[in-house]
Amino acid sequence: MVMIQLCEWQQQGQFLSINDQQIFTRQAGDRKAPALLLIHGYPSASWDWEGMWHELTQHYFVVTLDMLGFGFSDKPKNVDYLISQQADIYEAVLQQFGVSHYHILAHDYGDTVAQELLARQLDGNSTLSINSVCFLNGGLFPETHKPLLIQTLLLSPLGPLVSKLINKQKFAVNLQRIFGPSTPPTPQVIDALWQLLNHNNGLAVMHKLINYITQRKQHRERWVGAIINSTIPIKLIAGVKDPISGQHMIDHYRKLIPHADVTELPTLGHYPQVEDANAIIAAYLQFRLNRT
Repeated sequence: MVMIQLCEWQQQGQFLSINDQQIFTRQAGDRKAPALLLIHGYPSASWDWEGMWHELTQHYFVVTLDMLGFGFSDKPKNVDYLISQQADIYEAVLQQFGVSHYHILAHDYGDTVAQELLARQLDGNSTLSINSVCFLNGGLFPETHKPLLIQTLLLSPLGPLVSKLINKQKFAVNLQRIFGPSTPPTPQVIDALWQLLNHNNGLAVMHKLINYITQRKQHRERWVGAIINSTIPIKLIAGVKDPISGQHMIDHYRKLIPHADVTELPTLGHYPQVEDANAIIAAYLQFRLNRT
C-alpha cells in the first residue's frame, strides 16, 4: 500500500471556518454512501488514517479533520481545549457537509470525543444521529489509563517548560515505546507526525491539549456511561502491546461493557491503524458487515 505523503494529504483537504478558527478537513467517497467520521488521537492528526483512506472511501462517504490544536488546523494559545469544544467542531463540519446520520471510527483522544458525541445522543442534545461507533486504543476509562512520563510532565505545572524541551529525537523515542515491538514507526511516519506537531507552533499548546486526561476524570460517569447505556452497535479493536491502553484496558472493557464486541490484535501497539492499516480495515469492515 502506497503511503499518502503529508503534502498530498494537505493539498487534497480544505479549510473550513468553525467558530472563527480555521479547521483542516478532508472528505472523499460517494456522498450517497453511509457517512463515516474518522476521529484522530493525541498528539497527531487526521493523517493517521492515510493507510485506510483509499479502502474506506470505496465503502463510505468519509469525513475527517484535524482538531483544534492539532495538525494543520489553528492552534491558538488562549483556548482551554475542551473535549466538548472538539465535539462541537465535528458536529459543525458534518452539518456543513450535509451529513445527518453517521458512523464513527475513533482513536486515542478521539475515543473521548466520540464518547462525548455518544453522550449527547443519549441526552437528546444533538440534531445528528450516530449509527455505530468503533473505538481503537484509547483511554476509555480514566482508571486504566497509564500515561507516559512525558504526558504526566506535560500535565504538571512544568508543562509549558517541558513542551519547549521536546525535540524530534525525544518524540521518536516516546513514539517507539508505544508501538508494537514488531511494528515500530517508520522514519517516514516519525517525520510526518513531527512535522504535523510543529505546524503552526503546535508544541506551544501541547501542555494545554493534554488536559484531556483531567477532563476524562471529571466526566468519567458521563463518558463511560455513554458506552454502557448506548443502544447502537459499539466495537473495540485494540492492539494488545499498547503500554498506555492495551491488554489491561481491553480486560476492563470486557468487564464493564455488556456483550462486549472486541477484536484483540496481539502484535500491535497504541497506533494500530498506522502499524497495520489492513488489519484494522478488515476488522472494521467485518464489524459493519455483521451489523447490516
